[in-house]
Order: sequence, then C-alpha cells, then structure tokens
Amino acid sequence: MASPFADLEVEEEDRPIARLFDYDLDLCLSSVVVLESVISPDAASARTLGTKREGNAVVIGAEGLLLTIGYLVTEAEEVTLTTNDGRSLPAHVLGIDQATGFGLVHALEPLDLPALTIGDSRKVGAQAAVVSAGGGGRAHALSAEVLARSSFAGYWEYYLEEALFVEPAHPHWSGAALIGPAGDLIGIGSLRMERYAANGEISPLNMFVPAELAPPILGDLAKGRQARPPRPWLGIISLETPTHIKVTDVTPGGPAARAELRRGDLIHAIAGAPVSELGDFYQRLWALGPPGVVVPLTVQREDDVFDMEIRSGDRLATQRKRKLN
Repeated sequence: MASPFADLEVEEEDRPIARLFDYDLDLCLSSVVVLESVISPDAASARTLGTKREGNAVVIGAEGLLLTIGYLVTEAEEVTLTTNDGRSLPAHVLGIDQATGFGLVHALEPLDLPALTIGDSRKVGAQAAVVSAGGGGRAHALSAEVLARSSFAGYWEYYLEEALFVEPAHPHWSGAALIGPAGDLIGIGSLRMERYAANGEISPLNMFVPAELAPPILGDLAKGRQARPPRPWLGIISLETPTHIKVTDVTPGGPAARAELRRGDLIHAIAGAPVSELGDFYQRLWALGPPGVVVPLTVQREDDVFDMEIRSGDRLATQRKRKLN
C-alpha cells in the first residue's frame, strides 16, 4: 500500500529551517498526522465530497483528541490516523461544528504524541512568518506568511466573520496545522484558493479557520453534543453576482429542491431584503429562526420574477449518524 504521505511533499527550498525558530519545530510537526476516512456511497455528503477523503489532523489533547476540518469526517464510517513514524491507528468522530467547520476526532489507541497548544491568531500580525504543516514531518511543512484576516463566505451555506488567508498554498492543506511564531496552533486548513494580482498573475493560497474559535466548543463536541443550536438550511450551492445571488446547484431532496428552486435561478431578496453578497444572504437566512422556519425569497427565472417560500431544514438531520463500537 502506498504511503499516505506520497507525492504531497513540499519543495525543499520552501520548507522551514528549524534553527530559525524559537521552538522545537520537529516536535511541533510530530503533532500533525495524516487522516483518512471512508464514507458510505449512500451518505448525503458522498455526492459532493466523495467516499474516500484524505487530509490531516492535529493533536490538541493528551487524551487522544485531534482537531481537523469537518468535511473530512462528515458521515465517516471509518477513520484512520497515520503518524510521522508510519504508525496507523483507528479513530472515531466525536463531533462536527457546522458554524466553524471544525471536526473533533478521538484516537482509539494511544498516540504517544505531544499536543499542540491552541493559540490565538488575532495576536499574529499580517505578513507574520508561520508554518503550515501536513502530516509527514519536515518534508510536508511549508514556510508561509499570513496575508490577511477577512470575512469568508462559502458557496455551501458557510460563513466566517474572520478567516486567515495564507500564502503560499500547501499541497496537502485539508486539516493542516497553521503553526504560529510561538509554536502554537493558530489555524486549521480548509481551502485552496487563488489570488489575482493587478498584473494578471494568479497565485494559490490557503484559507485557514482560526484556532481560537475551537476552545469554546470543544467541551460539547468531545461529549458528542452540538455546540450551538442548528441553523436553517436551504440546500443550495450559490455564488455572488454584482446584483444577485445565483443558484448553481441544489441538493437532491433538500428544502430548495422540494420547493423547486432550480439551478440558474437568481435570488433578488430574502424576506424582502435585497441581497447580492453571500455573507449577507446567509446571515439574513440564519436570523429568520431555527430549522423549519419558512424562508421567503424573491427569485428570477429567465425573464420571470416571482416570490416563493422554502421551508428550511436541518443539514445535520440529513446526514448519516456515526456509529461507535
């Protein structure tokens, strides 16, 4: 079987140099492991995320707790962790937080690895030197810098008031650790994106979820509880246009699909308020009430503009429940 670390190495000239750091770089990197998950083909998320997912997780507790990005373990039936020295251990999912995107897993055998301290990315300035790290040690660590903190709206009904944007992009970013100047964990890797320069050049970068969002919810997630009330969910994939929200896909069987919202429809307004930015759209949606609340939309389909109502749902209710042995 091929190593899960294969073909994902960082170019040698881009790797961090241990002597330049005030902390033990290799010890910190040993806290990052590769995570592989297997999902049933009939799981709700299999259509968009696949049935085999690979990324990373970060040890944050001596009792075998690891923080990762939630889409890697959504509806996972099997989770395997691989340490930098090649050990493979089973794990199970404790919880996923839809608001932040974090996932929490628990190793079912002793990891015998140090835990990274959760830090506060707000104390790290723009252009600060950081390390983004996937499992596999120094060959999978990348010297990087924080470009900016900014809001981020995802096309899958996801919004962060502040996300971290880091350059250059890591080749194995999902669930990767962003290690701050003090050797602490300041972010978890979520996405690969692109930055467009004024001269037309395109450079890849990563979006990280700030680590300081984790401590307030870890207690609930560790006990298998949701850390906050669920939000109303429509089941749409959408993007911004200069004047409207455009629906690019709908989840089969989801609230929007049942209400016959279609791919290509333009959303002009929600509850009478005009919308053209995804972040504004999501916040107005979530402010309407809990899952089940009726969502009034003004929609354009070709040349026809009309009002429609969608009874929202609970995204988690559509997902397969995890099984613990």
